[in-house]
This record gives sequence, structure tokens and C-alpha cells, in this order.
Amino acid sequence: MLQLIVDWFVYGVLKLPTQSKLAGVVNFFLYDSIKITLLFFVLITVIGFLRTFLPQRKIKEWLSKSKGFGNLFASIFGAVTPFCSCSSIPIFFSFIEAQIPLGIAFSFLITSPIINEYLVVLMFGFFGWKITLAYITSGIIIGVVSGLILGKMHLEKYIVQDMVTPDSDIFDKRIKYQGFKDRLGFGVNEALSIVKKLWIWVLVGVGIGAVIHNYIPQEAVQKLIGKTGFFSVPIATLIGVPLYGSCAAILPVAIVLFQKGFPLGTALAFMMAVSALSLPEAIMLRRVMKLKLIAIFFGITTLGIIVTGYLFNLLQKILV
Repeated sequence: MLQLIVDWFVYGVLKLPTQSKLAGVVNFFLYDSIKITLLFFVLITVIGFLRTFLPQRKIKEWLSKSKGFGNLFASIFGAVTPFCSCSSIPIFFSFIEAQIPLGIAFSFLITSPIINEYLVVLMFGFFGWKITLAYITSGIIIGVVSGLILGKMHLEKYIVQDMVTPDSDIFDKRIKYQGFKDRLGFGVNEALSIVKKLWIWVLVGVGIGAVIHNYIPQEAVQKLIGKTGFFSVPIATLIGVPLYGSCAAILPVAIVLFQKGFPLGTALAFMMAVSALSLPEAIMLRRVMKLKLIAIFFGITTLGIIVTGYLFNLLQKILV
């Protein structure tokens, strides 16, 4: 429905040529800006509503009682949430606000866009169960290991404090809600507060993504990766990092790369990089993180994807 409304506005009201790149940019920008903003509002509202049932301190203690378990749980939770890198940020913010350890929050943020239900179905149809299972396992491992490393680095000082709710928050005061309406009201108010702080970052991020999506030809990316030989994995990953898209959107590109004879790990590393990391995501995260933390997060996650890509290349004969 949303896409139909956007199409009507772009091609019917603005009367932009259907095949023009400008129309593609405007269409992409309007659709994703509205979609992500609505997702932000709905997800934060739901999360806020659910948070009224569980005190922050208890959530924190439960996730923190075993570092490896906490990272694993957050990574698995990320795997079952059907979000792209930008749409995962509201839940990541809620982790930060609940003062859950940063490394555990990162495990969710990394895994969530890499793995989701519809991607698993598509991969199973195109690649078979072996590659699909290996992909799911590798995505969770990347999230857990990267989260553990980031947690060990004690990077909390690089969090922008005005986005973090103090530990003595509403939950620790044991406020009694008077039913569904009060709990929903808390979620709506929290969503409005966060969206007001983030909307401009959403527009800037999606604008960059729209330009990249429509003005960088897919064929150019494929040719560049094809000429790089052994270094195809890191180059494919580095090319994928600034691009913007979900796993479902980029999976056809990965399939084409693989069908053209590119190594399996190269194709999947490109898909992981596009899904897990993007410039729009970095811009949105800037609201809650200092630049140094964003750079460290991107660097460690990129390294994990590169290592995984090489591993897939080594195991290609077994998996295919």
C-alpha cells in the first residue's frame, strides 16, 4: 500500500519519468524514509510497552549473568527479528537505554540484519540447506564474537549520554501501571521522544542510501569484484559496507555473483557487508555513539565478515 502511494506521488503528482534515476532516488527516499520512521515509532512503542513489565535492572542482570550466554542470546534474538541494519537500531537503542552491556547490544545489532526469516527461506530455495545452515551459523558467530571483543574493549565512554536513561529509571522505581492504556502510553511517549531526536538523521541517511542505490550500477560492482582474485573477499566486503539494502534486496546480487563464477565466500561476504553495515546506519548511530566507537564497530564487524568469507571459500566444495 505504501509503495503504491509513493509511486502515485512520484509518477502521478510529480510526473517524473518512470525510468529516470532521479525518479528512482525520490521514490526510494520517500518510501524508505516513511517506512523506517514508522518502523522506529512502532518498534519503540512496542518495546516501551513490553519494558513496563520488566525492570531494567533485572533485564540487565539476566543478560549480564554470563557474558557468552548474553551475547549468544542477543545474537539469536537478532537472527529471529526481520530487520535491516537501520531498522534494528531502535531495539539497539532500547538495549543501551536499559544499560545492558555494550558488547551484548552490539551482538544483536550485528546479527539482526544479517539473518532473518525471509532470507533463510530465499537462501534455502537458491542455495540449499547446507549453505543456508552455514550462513546462519556464521552470522550468529560473527555477532557473538564481535560483541565479545567490543565488550572487552570497555567502550562505554564513547556513548552519547543524553540518549541513555539513568539506571534509576521508571522501572527501578516500581511504578504501578493502571492497565493496558498506561503501559501503551508509556511506549508511545518514549517513541515520540526518540523519533524527535532521530528523524533528521533518518532523512540524511536514507538520502545517501537513495543516491547510492540508484547511481552505482550493479554491473560495475560485479566487474570490479571479478578482477580482484584472492583479494575479492576484502574488496567485496569494503564495497558492500557503504551500500544500503536489506538481505532480501541484495540476495539476488549475491546469486548473480555466484552464478557468474565468483567464489561463494566472496558473494556472501558482499551480501553480509551490505546487510550488516551501511553509511545510513552509521549516520543514525552517530546520534548515540561518538565517531571513534562507530569506526571500531564497523572495523571489527568488517574483519569478521572478511574472515567468514574466506572460510566459505575454503569450504565451498563441501557446501555446494
